[in-house]
Amino acid sequence: MMLADIPANPIFPELVSNASILLVEDEEIIREMITIALQREGYRVTSVASGDEAVEILQSIGARKTEPTFDLVILDLMLPQVGGLDICRLLRYQNNFVPVLITSAKVTESDRVIGLDAGADDYLTKPFSTKELLARTRALLRRQTFQFFNKSSIYRFKEITLLSNERKAYLEGKELNLSPKEFRILELFITSPRRVWSREQLIEQVWGVDFLGDTKTVDVHIRWLREKLEVDPSQPKYINTVRGFGYRIG
Repeated sequence: MMLADIPANPIFPELVSNASILLVEDEEIIREMITIALQREGYRVTSVASGDEAVEILQSIGARKTEPTFDLVILDLMLPQVGGLDICRLLRYQNNFVPVLITSAKVTESDRVIGLDAGADDYLTKPFSTKELLARTRALLRRQTFQFFNKSSIYRFKEITLLSNERKAYLEGKELNLSPKEFRILELFITSPRRVWSREQLIEQVWGVDFLGDTKTVDVHIRWLREKLEVDPSQPKYINTVRGFGYRIG
């Protein structure tokens, strides 16, 4: 692949463009300008003019721990009632690590340091162009999306996608109905794609070292797993038998 063939925004563009953003800005003209620019990019924007409005929304989310949530907060520092630094500290106190982009007319190095130390992820001084604001927004959203997927422990093998933390597996986009032991077997295979697993090793990892049953239990679960994965279980595409050793994926 040539460098020219690489897309400009290759990391989860559909998730980045559908992001939900909380904008906290007391200057009406700036608030409207930012809102319009973000909406033109496809973002969903909730805009408020004061710090206490923002706190009310964020505390409500923190108490319910349900939707709606935000993928990014764009936060002015100089706000009526409650200041931007206090809002940022509130978010981090709630263990809410949503990215925060501070916008401020304060331009000194010490002001930027204070903002970042309060928990902000980026600091943009006023006046700024909408192009720079949008570029910083995209960068923060891409970083957040990458971290989410990385933390979610997503693994792929051919047409199989496994979400380890969510305990879900998909074949060609369709969720598989796997038992806990079937999921664990598939997880061992797909996270170690070159490894051959013996029946004894699978017993130890899936059933535990105190299991007193027959190793044929492994064969039964492999058969059930193949029935859910394979078009023709007698000619497996995914889970193969390595004669004399055990099983492996691929």
